[in-house]
Amino acid sequence: MMKKFVLIVGCILFVWQTLAAQITRVEPANWWVGMKNTQLQIMVYGPNIGKSMLTIQYPGVAIKEVARTNNANYLFIYLNIAAQTKPGLVKLQFTDGAQKFTHNYPLKARTKEGAAGFSSADVLYLITPDRFANGNPANDALENVNVNRNDPNARHGGDLKGIEQHLDYIKDAGFTTVWLNPVQENRMPGGSYHGYAITNFYNIDPRFGTNAQFAALTKTMHNKGLKVVMDMIFNHCGSSHPWMKDLPAKDWINNNNGKYVQTNHAKYTIMDPHAAAIDKNTLTDGWFVPEMPDLNQRNRHLATYLIQNSIWWIEYSHIDGIRQDTYPYPDYDFMVRWCREVEAEYPQFNIVGESWYGRSSASAWWQKKDKLNQHDAGLKSVMDFPLTFITNTAFDHNNNNGGEGSAMYRIYEEIAQDFMFADIDNVLTFLDNHDLDRFVRKDDADLSRYKQAIAFLLTTRGIPQIYYGTEILMDGKKEKSDGYVRTDFPGGWAGDKDNFFTTAGRTEKQNEAFTYIQKLLQWRKATPAVTSGKLTHFVPDNSGTYVYARTKGNQTILVILNGTDADQTLDMARFKDVIKDNTQGRDVITGKQLPVTQKLTVPAKGQYIFELTK
Repeated sequence: MMKKFVLIVGCILFVWQTLAAQITRVEPANWWVGMKNTQLQIMVYGPNIGKSMLTIQYPGVAIKEVARTNNANYLFIYLNIAAQTKPGLVKLQFTDGAQKFTHNYPLKARTKEGAAGFSSADVLYLITPDRFANGNPANDALENVNVNRNDPNARHGGDLKGIEQHLDYIKDAGFTTVWLNPVQENRMPGGSYHGYAITNFYNIDPRFGTNAQFAALTKTMHNKGLKVVMDMIFNHCGSSHPWMKDLPAKDWINNNNGKYVQTNHAKYTIMDPHAAAIDKNTLTDGWFVPEMPDLNQRNRHLATYLIQNSIWWIEYSHIDGIRQDTYPYPDYDFMVRWCREVEAEYPQFNIVGESWYGRSSASAWWQKKDKLNQHDAGLKSVMDFPLTFITNTAFDHNNNNGGEGSAMYRIYEEIAQDFMFADIDNVLTFLDNHDLDRFVRKDDADLSRYKQAIAFLLTTRGIPQIYYGTEILMDGKKEKSDGYVRTDFPGGWAGDKDNFFTTAGRTEKQNEAFTYIQKLLQWRKATPAVTSGKLTHFVPDNSGTYVYARTKGNQTILVILNGTDADQTLDMARFKDVIKDNTQGRDVITGKQLPVTQKLTVPAKGQYIFELTK
């Protein structure tokens, strides 16, 4: 009798272990009570898990739907979590005939941290994590992907620990917010150092660190008064994502018929009233490269999965903002829904979309409550690529021309089209980033071009972003690949010959550049006229100078940029509308006091940033 009992118990254990072994992935791994959106989707993966039945008995939690696809290895569970539900373990009880298994699903209490958003009061410091600093060499070589710093396209070993070790450098420079290129898992052949081929949306890349380390880094940043922006990608995943070996549904990936279809990158087709359907579809459904399968956000399960993933990261790590890659490429209706659901949960949160266009009208079309076209794409912030393309050459000063032919006039003309933006303060401005040639040029003889560009960037409208290394004159052109503009920050690796994180390690010219940008960044923090004031600018005349003012309350900042190679004398009476009854201007950089009620000479390639006083 005893032998039979033991045999029966053994069989029961075997059955339970068999079903338990079927569940190999549950995403998200946890959720929180008290969310404004009470619906939760749980994706469960395992052999034939889709054939099982589910029951739940937990106060406040009810099954809304158990959805199955054509792939029996997936089950999509939709739960409703009532507002007063208590934290705890929800027992997901799976039954498949005689087999039963319980998965304990954690519902956690929320902590009211992060999600503060970012605004024109901030300045973003953009970091490519693999190339900034290596704080933990032990995580460099994983899964046969070795570090090779001589190869611009290989992993170099930068990680979260390296960023943490240099937070004081970032804060002391005057930046308020850190934007990180993607830190999610990229288990791709060769390493995918850039992070844009995600293979697990819920994990930090092990070569950067762990989920817990990322959350801890965010907390440390907040303790130092810094905000955090996380880079995300909804358009595609990496070809090594487990999905690609066993798709959750036939329509999970666009054009998944065995035939690779290249996107046409025709981003204007989304807003073009005359666009042919085939051109629109090729944009949204085509792939960037074969290594980046294009996700189909029209699949309702995938759409919810992606939206929940971003909300999970906000709630788990308390980030303050998201930069969304390749914004025009995913399904338009999905992107609108995503923006609205994130904003509903976190009203102060900010999302900036990569709206890579050559015309302001196209960038403005994507911003929330577009004024011109009376539609609402839901996106709070857009990237001002058109202004970036102009500033790349506008500060070259290779001629003495003024008027409409001058480089300064091109800047003026671009700013004059701000009427197209619904919220010009929520436009991201920048000189360069990880996808463009660096603004700094190796052959620049002096810092005149650099100083004028930085002065403009930090005093014009919008949210400034500066690419890591710009403050110490890092240069680079894309040449054969993007890796040439994503070079290592000298001093971020043990044994580096140079350490540009320190004053002593930098050249005289680098220190001059760093001191200049640091002074402006720190000054900007305490200058509301610049961070949120009205902008009034004047048409550049034959002098080739661009003059504008930022005003708020009793504070007026007057900026003068001489775009020529010759000294220019200005009749300041022309600017009486903004000078008003002020008589003096204190230059922010030099501290020099100059009269602003008479003629003023501006040095060749020079600039003034005046705080006006009576």
